[in-house]
Amino acid sequence: MKAGFCFFALCATLSAQWLNYPTPGMPRTADGKPNLSAPAPRTADGRPDLSGLWNKFSNYRANMAKDLDPADIQPWANALVQQRIEDLSKDHMSARCLPLGPGYTTDADSNGGGMMKIVQTPSLILILNQDLTYRQVFMDGRALETNPTNPSWMGYSVGHWDADTLVVESSGFNDRTWLDYNGHPHTEALRMTERYRRRDFGHLEVAVTLQDSAVYAKPWTVTVTAELAADTEILEYICNDNDKGQEHWVGKASDQEKYAVKVAPEILAKYVGTYVEQPKYWRFKARTVQFTLSDGVLFGQVDGKEKERQFATSETGFSGFGGLAVEFIRDAQGNPTGLFVKHVSGDYRFARQ
Repeated sequence: MKAGFCFFALCATLSAQWLNYPTPGMPRTADGKPNLSAPAPRTADGRPDLSGLWNKFSNYRANMAKDLDPADIQPWANALVQQRIEDLSKDHMSARCLPLGPGYTTDADSNGGGMMKIVQTPSLILILNQDLTYRQVFMDGRALETNPTNPSWMGYSVGHWDADTLVVESSGFNDRTWLDYNGHPHTEALRMTERYRRRDFGHLEVAVTLQDSAVYAKPWTVTVTAELAADTEILEYICNDNDKGQEHWVGKASDQEKYAVKVAPEILAKYVGTYVEQPKYWRFKARTVQFTLSDGVLFGQVDGKEKERQFATSETGFSGFGGLAVEFIRDAQGNPTGLFVKHVSGDYRFARQ
């Protein structure tokens, strides 16, 4: 969210940074809008050209292991995740201004991880992040080192083409990063394989397979999609410029339930439905929040992610989205017309669909 905040605050005044510069070579419709469904471009040697600025979308940012059975995860790792959730993820890399490491693959919409710029050459592909971290993917035929003597934050990567799919193999990550915001750990034995396919001019599909037998019983694959960010440029995000107030990061996740207030079931039932961001901000599509009611308990989902229990702080206010609060907007009859998703960077309005 910090990256988004910087973008909102500065985009009106930083035209010199090309935030509204037309993307060279962009196919356009008759009305001049980017034609994202046009055929994918190719390089001089006939390979798909993945170059461009990409906005990522992922359902795995908070929980990269959500498709695994808990039995497939070492008990000590499950316990560590629960402790990190209870501590409100206050030691997450973004809170400490550290690189996300393998977490960049599925991080989206915040912390500088949601946008990536790919620069493609025949022998080297660069992946640049907003927080000034980068990855080098060597395409010159070198083998991936099986046991690097100097594990690093971003690991070591080599790539090759499988027909029109770029396959990137990475290893050599240090064990100081989490795989996701919930805090799933990994060891230095982690190995990651990504498969990039540019479906058309404006859409990129990525399948990420992770393997770390010291923590997880089997490899598993998660998916990420991305849309080309047309007619703009990447804007740097420096965490250390705004690394203040961590001493005030207090409390526990369980405090939500401890201090929750009672709200009548008939009032909760009125909140059930889908709410759409108005207007959409830096994402390539508007966010949605969906609320359901089960056994008198309100649950919310952001963009189809996992359902999360909502804890009432008042008749209209709720917490439960990992640091985000929700405030419902009601008409004179008490029927919800929309809501605000409340964040340190501001209140984001959603209209009831």
